Amino acid sequence: MPEFDDLLAANTSYANDFTLSGFDGIARAGVAMVTCMDSRIDPLGMIGLSPGDAKIMRNPGGRVTDQALVALVLGVNLLQVERVLVVEHTRCAMAGSTEDELKHRIAEHAGHDASWMTLGAITDQRRTIEADVIRVKTHPLISNDVLVGGFLYDVDTGLLERVV
Repeated sequence: MPEFDDLLAANTSYANDFTLSGFDGIARAGVAMVTCMDSRIDPLGMIGLSPGDAKIMRNPGGRVTDQALVALVLGVNLLQVERVLVVEHTRCAMAGSTEDELKHRIAEHAGHDASWMTLGAITDQRRTIEADVIRVKTHPLISNDVLVGGFLYDVDTGLLERVV
């Protein structure tokens, strides 16, 4: 498949200097982050960490979904996660449109009805961050000793603002 040749060549170069071999997969810095899939976000770089230091969960909008909660439960109980950051960001497509607007745009592009999907549009980022932090803090399989914070990342300045 020549469509992937450039990526495979880059992977070969990456593998030539690969240094994570044999690593056990724990979060060396004790950190987990739930954030958006937006390509403007460098989760590790924004908080001064490196590969192997943190568990990163990404999805549209940076929401604490059921799957993100599963990952957090595993992280805090088995992979030495002690701090959790919930990070949404400015100029997010999930926060800039309604659920119906997103579904309409997808349907137009795909040529198929998207009304059956739940996309998770965000109407109020700060409230959503607060609710997602509470969702983590109140999960019965996540200890009260785990520190959980909610943040808004500015994609134009690189700064994190603490929301909760």
